[in-house]
Amino acid sequence: MAKKKWSELSTQAKVGVVSLAAVEAVVTTIAARDLHGRTDAQVNGPRWLWRIAFFVQPFGPVGYLIFGRKR
Repeated sequence: MAKKKWSELSTQAKVGVVSLAAVEAVVTTIAARDLHGRTDAQVNGPRWLWRIAFFVQPFGPVGYLIFGRKR
């Protein structure tokens, strides 16, 4: 299947792509702010590793929010 150009996508597909990108940005921002506000003792694993994991979209930020925080 060949890649489609943006101009070749339907309006519905464009809305879907932009919506998912917005959700991804919000989740990443929430995770980054949460990590910034916690101490090392409140985080499972090294903080620097979680910061790098945030670049693995969307699994890094979601993984942090589920597994990275101590309750």
